[in-house]
Order: sequence, then C-alpha cells, then structure tokens
Amino acid sequence: MVKTYISAGRLKKAAETCTAILAGNMLLGFAVAAFIIPSGAIMGGATGVGIVLARLIPLDTAVIVLCINLTALALGWAVLGRRFVLATIASSLLYPMCLGTAQRIPGIGRLTADPLLAALLGGGLVGIAVGLVMRVGSSTGGTDVVNLVLHKWTHIPVSAAVYLTDIVIMGAQALFSDSEQILHGVILLVVETIVLDRVMLLGQSQIQLFVVSSQYEEIRQKCLTDLQAGTTMVHIETGRTRMSQRGVLCVIPPRKLYAAQALIQSVDPHAFLTITQIKEVRGQGFSSERIYVEPPERPLK
Repeated sequence: MVKTYISAGRLKKAAETCTAILAGNMLLGFAVAAFIIPSGAIMGGATGVGIVLARLIPLDTAVIVLCINLTALALGWAVLGRRFVLATIASSLLYPMCLGTAQRIPGIGRLTADPLLAALLGGGLVGIAVGLVMRVGSSTGGTDVVNLVLHKWTHIPVSAAVYLTDIVIMGAQALFSDSEQILHGVILLVVETIVLDRVMLLGQSQIQLFVVSSQYEEIRQKCLTDLQAGTTMVHIETGRTRMSQRGVLCVIPPRKLYAAQALIQSVDPHAFLTITQIKEVRGQGFSSERIYVEPPERPLK
C-alpha cells in the first residue's frame, strides 16, 4: 500500500511538472512570436541573442535560439555536470519548437499594431510562462546556463550575472533599434519581472497574525476550532508592566483574515494584534497534509 501511494504521488508530481513545462514553453513561444518580434522591442535571454543574429544570418529566430540552447547545454554539461543538463534539456528543446510553430500561425504578428500594448502583453505573458517553468524547478535554458557557468567560474552572484548578460544582449539589440523600441523593451522587462514574481508566489502567500492578550487561552482555542488554523504559543514579557504571558502566533490564508479579526475582537476588544503578509509557508497544513496529534495529558498537581 505504501509503495503504491508513493508511486501514485510521484506520477502525479511528474505529470504536473511536465504539464507546467509544456504549458510554459508554449505560452513563451506564442508571446515572443505574437508580440515581441513583430513590435521590435528589445529583450534579454537567448531570444534576444536570436533576434540580433537573425539580422545577420538568414535563419529563423527559432532555429538560431535552438542552436544557442544546444551550445549552452554542451557548456553546462562540461562545467555543471550531467544532472543539471537533464533538468533543463526539456525547455531548451521545447521552446525553440514552440516558437517555430507559433511563427507559422497565419496572422500571428498582426494581433496588435500598438507597440506599447505589445510590450505590456508580451512582458506579462513571458512572466507567466517563465514563472510556470521555474515553479517546478526547471529552467528555460539558454543564457540561464551561461549565468550559472559565470557564477561557478567567477563566483559573482547569479543575479549579477543575469543583469550583466541581459545588459550586453539588450545593448546589442539597441544598435539596431530606435529610441521607442528601447523604451518598450524596458517596459517589457519591468512587466515581466513583476508578473514573474507574482506567479512564483501564486497560491503560497499567507497572512501571519500575532496576538498579545490576557485572554490568550480562549483565543488559542477559537483559532483551533473556529478557524481550523494551527497556533503556536510564544512566551513573552509585556514592556511596561513586565508581566509574563503568552502570545498567539497563527498563520492563515488571506480569505480568513476578516473572520480572524472578528474572532479576536469578540474575545478581547483590547487585544494587541499585528498582521503580516508572508510570501511562503511550508510544512504541515500548507505544503504537506496536516497531521492531528492528541495533546499529552497534563500531570496532576
């Protein structure tokens, strides 16, 4: 039974990973073919290199990106090892295929004639696409591999390597672009970054409550029963009176915030309450199934 459960869980996770990688690469190919290439907006990554080389080499951008990704994979194999390459090979091959297929859709480049709208839509879709791929621990390949290689060789932060390579790539495209295309490229990059951050945290953001009240025991019980939320009791000392008591720490989904505030106010209208939005929560009840354990019996006094 245990083996069957583990196998089913692994199959489900593998299916979710494959679906996310496929959907992300299809969306990325569509966004680049429909909005970014037709508008002429500059962008970073392997696509940006492909756009530059497509002006010099009589090949489709998708073919050039495929060659870049294969070269990056070979570099990653030599420097970073086989396991890394196996984790990124899917997107490295899928994305050029999806881009090439999208470019052959009739009228794909005429969805909008407004370059600003193209930059906004392109940046948003690229952010969603890359976020879907990164959420399952994969990569879109290309310059991501180069950035990790630079990090290993020079020990500069990966974030700095990303900015360095994107500046060089976008600077090369700026030689062939006018001022509006450059500005639209900046807008595209900003929108992509914001959307990517949102997608990475989608469904993981939670609310943390910390309650200081003399009625801490009743608040604890109501959080457990009425909100169906776990609690952690924190030993504290009040600042003015220096009285020892306990604070109630509780993490809840945003939809339960109003109910939690009403519950706390009903128990103690003078309770001190702090509300903090946290980016991610992992553990029982969130990233894994909640396990209910009976509390130990208190010893008789």
